[in-house]
Amino acid sequence: MRYKNKRDRKPQQAGFSLIELMVGMVVAMVAMIIVAQIFKMSEGSRRTTTGGDDAQTVGAIAMTELQRELRQAGQGLMSANLLGCDLTVGTWTISGLAPLTINPTGIPAGDTNTDTLLIAYGSSFGSPEGDRVNAQTSSNTYAMTVSSSFHLNDWVIATPASRATPCALQLDQVTSAPVAPNVTVKTGMAGLANGVVFNLGPTPRVVAYAVRNGHLTSCDYLAVDCSKTKTDDGQWVEVADGIASLRVVYGRDTSSPPDGQLDGYDQITPTKTTAWSCVLAARLVVVARSGQLEKTAVTATAPEWAASSAAAITLSGNSDWQLYRYKTFETIVPLRNVAWQGTPSTCS
Repeated sequence: MRYKNKRDRKPQQAGFSLIELMVGMVVAMVAMIIVAQIFKMSEGSRRTTTGGDDAQTVGAIAMTELQRELRQAGQGLMSANLLGCDLTVGTWTISGLAPLTINPTGIPAGDTNTDTLLIAYGSSFGSPEGDRVNAQTSSNTYAMTVSSSFHLNDWVIATPASRATPCALQLDQVTSAPVAPNVTVKTGMAGLANGVVFNLGPTPRVVAYAVRNGHLTSCDYLAVDCSKTKTDDGQWVEVADGIASLRVVYGRDTSSPPDGQLDGYDQITPTKTTAWSCVLAARLVVVARSGQLEKTAVTATAPEWAASSAAAITLSGNSDWQLYRYKTFETIVPLRNVAWQGTPSTCS
């Protein structure tokens, strides 16, 4: 009888059956789906969080910019000889010069249900009531009572002794270092004897703000014509991205007689110089929008603010507005250059 050596035996093959492989694949797929869902939820949460952080940052930037400008509003421009006058700058005209104008004439509106804002102020350390012209020695040279407050390249506005109706003025510039008592400007204005020249300093500001296509933008009215939109010549420069709305109101003393206390808010721009003394502050709100577009509605109603009755926040201009989260930034900025005029006997 022949016996086979154990070494001659072929080892039995071991492995997974087809059913076992299929079960393993299903388990692995389920695990992958669970991991993907966890990652998706984590990523969504991260985007929502970072989107809120972005809204917080851009909103703070926008509010800081506007506050800085509003604190200076009206410096050197609060004289009755200037307020409400049209000011020619180069080849364009700024209508109704004022420290602060909400939705000013001539500036195109921004996004639906948002406000445009025009802020003006000077940078001179001279008299806010201007300097008297003793005589006009030539078409563009004025003999001043005090010429020492003027310097080369200062921007000035000359006004006649009596305010004209309608009041139309021109922004001019000092072209040479003054030699007392004379101040020489680039263009000049006729009939300035006994008039007043207002020195706005080397860096005055007349700047417009508007929300355009979800961006807070600004336009320097002393450099370009802000009556055109961004699509015309690119005058409007982005200040902050992700801004859904800007609403602004005047804080007004409505007591009779005025008592210097803020009583209410509206968007009615004063037309008389005495009425400006009763505009004590500007109240504004900036609405920043997160960059995360959610799949379902996360904002049921538009945010409210303290002056909603005068200028409500409306976001319906964007059909997807409810799919975003919003952060509001609200403040009151006292118009200190207006307050220094004192409390008038009447606001009419």
